[in-house]
Amino acid sequence: MKINLLSCNAQRPDKRAIAKCIVEIASSISESLANEFTEILLEGDAVDIELQDRNSGSALRALRKLSIDYEIIE
Repeated sequence: MKINLLSCNAQRPDKRAIAKCIVEIASSISESLANEFTEILLEGDAVDIELQDRNSGSALRALRKLSIDYEIIE
């Protein structure tokens, strides 16, 4: 499943937690790439990632917990 991370609405976003979440839920993303995606997301630009199919439900819950808005692409 592909999703588009749109924005983070947390008052004080935890960059480390967001990057860790991206590494855990996305397929084939390294820690350094997740850090770059986190910076891009917090600057206000959207980021596309592909979720691992085995945990898509828990991945979406984790994103909501971090106040990350997303849209499902496919």
